Amino acid sequence: MGKSVYSSDVKWAVVKAKLAGELTNEEIMEKYNIKNVSQIKTWVRWYRKGEIYRFDQPIGKQYTYGHGPEDRTEDERKDRQINHLKMENEILKKYMEIEKELKKK
Repeated sequence: MGKSVYSSDVKWAVVKAKLAGELTNEEIMEKYNIKNVSQIKTWVRWYRKGEIYRFDQPIGKQYTYGHGPEDRTEDERKDRQINHLKMENEILKKYMEIEKELKKK
């Protein structure tokens, strides 16, 4: 068996689902065809440490100095950052909804 390759979109979707508490690890693994729970934990750890540049790097090419190859244009980098901030905003909104519901009880 070879290594599984997941797109950055899948990685973002998994992190979003996990942090928002929408799905369990098992449900995430089934929905996105992820073989091992440690993969989910790794992506969430990268996100929490602010290492979001890793989501776009190929297997075995985890750059840290320049955060990857310089083949991305400034617009692509800005688009990626905007998408990241939108996702963070969605997660925070979901968290606030859950917190509000819990306070009602």
